[in-house]
Amino acid sequence: MNQAFRKKIKRNDQLAKWIITVGGMAIIFSVILILVLIAKVSLPLFLPPDSELYASNRLDNAAEVSAVAMDEYLETGYSIDASGLVSFFNIKDGSPLDHEQLSSDTGRQALVSVETFGRLQHALLWDDGSLTIEQVKFSPFFDEQNNNKRSIVHRIEQQAVFDSPTQGMPLRTLARIDEEGQQTRVDLFSANSLHVKILAVTESMFGDEEISEAEEQLEVIFKGDISALAISDDGKQLFAGSDQGELARWDLSDMDEIGLVESFQAFGDGRSITALNMVLGDISLAVGDETGQVTSWFPVRDETGNRTLTRIHDLSLHEGAVRSLARSSQDKTVISLGSQGLNFDHMTSERELLTLNPQDDIRIYQLTTRGDAIIALSDKGELLSWKLDIPHPEINFGTLFGKVWYEGYDKPVYAWQSSSASDDYEPKLSLSPLIFGTLKGTFYAMLFAVPLAIFGAIYTSQFARPRLRGIVKPTVEVMAAIPTVIIGFLAALWLAPLVERTLGSMFLSMILIPAALMVSILIWQAARKLEPLKRVERGFEFLAVVPVIIMAVAVASMLGPGMENLFFDGNLKQWLFSEMGVRYDPRNCIIIAFAMGFAVIPIIFTIAEDSLSNVPPNLKAASLALGASRWQTVWRVILPSASPGIFAGTMIGFGRAVGETMIVLMATGNTAIMDLSIFNGMRPLSANIAVEIPEAPVDGSLYRTLFLSAVILFIMTFIVNTVAEIVRQRLRAKYGRF
Repeated sequence: MNQAFRKKIKRNDQLAKWIITVGGMAIIFSVILILVLIAKVSLPLFLPPDSELYASNRLDNAAEVSAVAMDEYLETGYSIDASGLVSFFNIKDGSPLDHEQLSSDTGRQALVSVETFGRLQHALLWDDGSLTIEQVKFSPFFDEQNNNKRSIVHRIEQQAVFDSPTQGMPLRTLARIDEEGQQTRVDLFSANSLHVKILAVTESMFGDEEISEAEEQLEVIFKGDISALAISDDGKQLFAGSDQGELARWDLSDMDEIGLVESFQAFGDGRSITALNMVLGDISLAVGDETGQVTSWFPVRDETGNRTLTRIHDLSLHEGAVRSLARSSQDKTVISLGSQGLNFDHMTSERELLTLNPQDDIRIYQLTTRGDAIIALSDKGELLSWKLDIPHPEINFGTLFGKVWYEGYDKPVYAWQSSSASDDYEPKLSLSPLIFGTLKGTFYAMLFAVPLAIFGAIYTSQFARPRLRGIVKPTVEVMAAIPTVIIGFLAALWLAPLVERTLGSMFLSMILIPAALMVSILIWQAARKLEPLKRVERGFEFLAVVPVIIMAVAVASMLGPGMENLFFDGNLKQWLFSEMGVRYDPRNCIIIAFAMGFAVIPIIFTIAEDSLSNVPPNLKAASLALGASRWQTVWRVILPSASPGIFAGTMIGFGRAVGETMIVLMATGNTAIMDLSIFNGMRPLSANIAVEIPEAPVDGSLYRTLFLSAVILFIMTFIVNTVAEIVRQRLRAKYGRF
């Protein structure tokens, strides 16, 4: 050979080697970079919360201060003292801004207590027994005459006024006003005497305002004395705890039927309940006791169908008694005050978020409306403000992958519900039903696709005539070019209604088709001895099989409705639900098996057929020469030799099914449930990302959880491909080069 030509070939080989190496390394680097990028977005889900001391000042009249708070901009704070004076000051340096004097409806009085709730609302109890609800409002102001300089303006609005009770001065008072203007006041007097007064303003048919009033002495069935009270923000529910561990709940929603809902022993050891407060949403109740334990309770349906308060979550454990409880207005976070400072816990995740433990004991505190800062006043008059960084309090491994007992549920469940009609909902971001749905849909799709693809590849490569093979293989490969959105569209709008209408016939065909094939095989064994049929047998067996299948399907279509009327009272779906407890979803795994299987078959078929066709002819000839039949040769020689390629094709098809999006998005119903039933739908990871990501707030918990699900999907496919390659290499080593 020409020496120059040989050098040219060698140079081209080296160049090709470097191009292939660089290209392969670039692909690997790109894949790793993609994984790093999506993992980087999801990583903050697991970073610990943090706090930063923002300001520290001293109040001169700290001993007289009953409440402190600050605006959501962390610029202006205020205090309310015993004389009803509201003093505004600069948070950063403590310099005074202005003040406003509050008074009772009967004239200026001294304050007995102040309760802060809602969005900087204060229930002020005056020493004459009257009560007012005042709300402090902050808003930004831009001065056009001073280059649009921004400043924070504040005002105080009086929302409700309650007269003094006839029973005298209460020991404790709670008051609320709802969005419709209904006012509720609850007073605790000595000897466990609870008195409730409700004022409702309604508009008559003539446009006049009518005031409805209801007063009730509440029934208290306690052995001990009432030690803690809590009321919902709308004033519809009232809770009380005793110094002997008892809890009671009253329904105040109906002015005509105010009554005790339940009263029971919450703690068997009789520990005193020292603090109560509602959690955001007014469904769950946070309870603090003298042992320092913080727990959450909400009504759960019992065996009789009634809802009773049940202990659900155990939160922080303080060294001493829990002094007070507060809540966030943004999520299910509970703030508890003990002898060691403030603890922040998220109710749903049971996650201890933060602990603030200043040198001096905290006396009063208040979270901002955004929940990103807190102001506290110590016993020694130190006014402290912290910035809080708690981006994803509801996320931990338990809420992502474990069962969680959510509000309104009768037991712990795996659930995905990323949004709700209200702002106080409890996010349900469990990835377990999504992973389950991914594997479930893939399983049923592979159950349908693998036998058809592999047996089709065996027949095409080993039994069919070359001319038929030249038609079948390109036709199947063209199937892979069909857009998955078209397959999903047909599955959702054509196949799903068709299967629902002919469900009985479909199940009957699953029995008749195999039975008809077995009978036809027995008949064929006797008829194949005839000379004309021998020609059909060699490479054209499908000509005998196709009519049998068509006939079996036709018979099933005719007999299906009659069978459904005879055995299932004309409604198979209703029978499945009433007798077996299985609900039929029109977009279910039957549809997915057909639709996604149709998309996976071309991949598995092509790779399996190539592997089977590439088995050396001498192996096949040697087997036939030794007297083996064609099927024995395929089963004992061809299949083992081609098994690495067949297995690789199956795993590639599996990876294709795991990552499929459009078909499952359009044809599954997207129900995130964990049920193996083939009659139910599911929501896989890929479809969930496509559904949720357009509406997910950037850098929010949902947004980062979706990226975490992408990481999981990436890891799943990586594991499948790695295992597949290991098995393929072992099969190749065992059965030779193929």
